[in-house]
Amino acid sequence: MTSSTARASGARPGSPRAAGWALAALGAVTLGVVALSTPWRALPAAAPRVEPDPARDFTAGQIARSQAFDAVVGPPAYLSLGLTLVAAGLLVATPLGARLLERLPGGRWWLRVLLGVLAVTVAVELVRWPFGMWQEVHLRDYGLSTQDWPSWTADRLKNIGIRTALTAVMVLAVVALARRFARWWIPAALGAFTLTVTVSFAYPVLVEPVFNDFSPMAAGPLRDDLLAMAERDGVPVEDVLVADASRRTTALNAYVSGFGATRRIVVYDTLLRAPAGEVELVVAHELGHAATGDVLYGTLVGALGAACGACLLYLVASSGPVRRRTGVASLADPRAAGLVMGLLSLATVLSGPVQNAVSRQIEARADVHALNLTRDPATFAAMQKRLAVANISDLSPDVVEYVLYASHPAIPERIAAARSWAALNGLPEP
Repeated sequence: MTSSTARASGARPGSPRAAGWALAALGAVTLGVVALSTPWRALPAAAPRVEPDPARDFTAGQIARSQAFDAVVGPPAYLSLGLTLVAAGLLVATPLGARLLERLPGGRWWLRVLLGVLAVTVAVELVRWPFGMWQEVHLRDYGLSTQDWPSWTADRLKNIGIRTALTAVMVLAVVALARRFARWWIPAALGAFTLTVTVSFAYPVLVEPVFNDFSPMAAGPLRDDLLAMAERDGVPVEDVLVADASRRTTALNAYVSGFGATRRIVVYDTLLRAPAGEVELVVAHELGHAATGDVLYGTLVGALGAACGACLLYLVASSGPVRRRTGVASLADPRAAGLVMGLLSLATVLSGPVQNAVSRQIEARADVHALNLTRDPATFAAMQKRLAVANISDLSPDVVEYVLYASHPAIPERIAAARSWAALNGLPEP
C-alpha cells in the first residue's frame, strides 16, 4: 500500500511488527543505559547502615508543621493529577477529542492540528486552574510563596505556553509524518530523539531566563570559594550567577546549568542568607551532577525514551480498539491531535515513578560526591536541616507520595547517609 493510498483509505499504514521489534530494541538499549549509568548503591557496601529518624534532627513542632503542610498541599496535587488522567483517558478511549476538533474551523490540515492542540490545552488548563490557585493559597499561608496574583498568573501562563508550544511541535510532526510515510514511526523516532537533545541543550539559554533574572555573583570570598571548589572538582564553570528567586519563593536551592561554554553555577538569592559553608555544600552536590555527567546521561535516556514513545505511539494509535473507540481511523487525520495529546499525557504520568526512582539514586550519589569533596558531614547535616525547615519538606512521605513525587531521597534519609559516610571515613557522626 502506498502512502497516498493509506491516507485516502484511513487504513493502518505499514507493518506493526517492524515497529514492535524497533520498540523492543530501543527499550533494551534504554534499559541498558539506565542500568549502567544509575548508581544503585551510593555508598560502599562497607558503610554502616544508619536508619533515618526525623525525631533525631527535628523538633516536634517542625515535624508537625511538615505534616500539616503536606496535608493541605496534597489534595490539590492529587486532584490535578486525577484530572490529567481523566482528560487523557477521555481523549484516548472516547471520540470526545475527535468531536471537539470537528467543531473547529476548517482549512489547512496543519492549522486544524494547531487549533486542536490549543483547544484541548485551554479546556484542560481551565479546569486545572482552580487547583493551582488552591495550592498557591496554601504556599502563601505557609510563607513559601512571595508572589502576588498577577505575577503567579504570568508565570503559570508562561509555563503553559512553553509546554503547549512543545506539544504542538510534536503533534504536528506526528500528523505530518503519518500523512506522508507508511512507516512514519521511523522518522518520528529520529525526530523525537533529536528534539529531546535540542531542548536539553537549549533550556538553560532560552527557557530559564523566561522565569528568572540572573546576575553575576558579587566578587568576594564566597564566589572565589565556589569557583575554586569547581576547579578542584574538575568541573569547568564559566561563571557564578544569582537567580532572583525571592520574587516568587522563600525556598532555598542552587544548581549547575548548561554544557561546556554555557555551564554556570546558579544560586538562589534566598540561599545566600545561609552560612557560606552550607552554600558551598549545596553547590558541591550540584557539581556532583556535572562531574558524573548526570545531565548528559539523563538527556540520552530521555531521548531514547522519546524514540521508544514514537514507536509505542504508532502501535497503540493504530490498533483496532483505539481507532474504534476514538473514531479516528489514522493519525494522518487532523482530528487525531487529541488522541496524540492524550497518549503523550498518559506516557508522561506513567513514566514519572520510574524517573523518580532513578533520580533518587542519582541524587544520593551527588550527596556522597559533596561529602567526598568537602569532607564536612556536620555542615552537610546542618544544611539539610536548613533546607527541610525552609522548604517545609515532607520528613516522612507515605509510599504513594514517595513513588509519585519524590525525585530526591527524603531529608532524614540524606542525613542518615551522611552519618554512614562519616562512620565509614572515621569522622565524628553529625
